[in-house]
Amino acid sequence: MTEGIEFDVESAEDPAERRDEVVARVTDHAGRIARELAVLQGGDYGQRAFTTDAGEWTLKYEAGAIQYLRFDPRSGEEVYVVSTKQPPEPEALARAMADYGAFVEAYNAYVASLAGVLDDVAVDFPTPVSTESVAAERDRVLDAIRELCDEMAAQLHRYDGTDYGTFAARVSGSRWELKREGDVASYLRVGGEGGIYLLSQYGPPSAPDVRELVGDVPAFVEAYNDEVRELEAELSTVSVEVGD
Repeated sequence: MTEGIEFDVESAEDPAERRDEVVARVTDHAGRIARELAVLQGGDYGQRAFTTDAGEWTLKYEAGAIQYLRFDPRSGEEVYVVSTKQPPEPEALARAMADYGAFVEAYNAYVASLAGVLDDVAVDFPTPVSTESVAAERDRVLDAIRELCDEMAAQLHRYDGTDYGTFAARVSGSRWELKREGDVASYLRVGGEGGIYLLSQYGPPSAPDVRELVGDVPAFVEAYNDEVRELEAELSTVSVEVGD
């Protein structure tokens, strides 16, 4: 029952409007600091803390825009002066704003401390050595492997009789696979799925990979030769008798 009860209820509209006005101005001002930090720290995402006599301020930014400004006083609860969630309580905001100037001064002092920090840094660097000759040697080796594999593909095509096929052998514990299309090698892969393509329709392998694997190429060819010899020996025992 509320009949006969008469009390004045103060409106919260004015304090809320003032709170929102202060938060909007701080968001704009601290947003400029966030953009400067993004430039200084070299990225679109980050955060930095600044210590004052009254506590610690932490500013976080994403994509160059302020995400939050948090004040953690030496005594009392922390308050998010700027946040993507809900606005702060007016009293908590008032306590934080009493130290906001000190936060800005701490930021300015931080930037000033970096003035001239790179003045004595030498920029006379050694000239990087060209990899042109290394790449040329790699390509020379791969050209020889390509010629060898094309010859194997042609021989496989001759006795296999199909337009597509593969030949695989295990060398030094790794699976080597030669795939062909007609008389031409499509790829030479070492290590199965996810392995290294010594030959492919895409880019060449790295020079260190070529150096590591080229020593096993003769063993792969010998595995092919052994299979051909074995097949030849088996076929030589086959006789066909024609009746009268």
